[in-house]
Amino acid sequence: TVGRYAPSPTGDLHLGNLRTALLAHGEARRSGGLFLLRVEDLDHPRVVPGSEERQLEDLRWLGITWDEGPDGFGGGEGAGGP
Repeated sequence: TVGRYAPSPTGDLHLGNLRTALLAHGEARRSGGLFLLRVEDLDHPRVVPGSEERQLEDLRWLGITWDEGPDGFGGGEGAGGP
């Protein structure tokens, strides 16, 4: 099983995105699979400077770790994308 979470850096982490991250992370870990984090920054006009970093910090604080992600945490970029 591969869990994937793809937030958009358009603001701070909110409850709906947190719920999605927790469910995807929990299922991936429960099944012994991978959890991938990919930041979807496709809506450039709405990107808020610093929001990606704050979201990653919040996820770490909550104990959510990823096997592949944008910051190299837990293995860096891989087959699942940046």
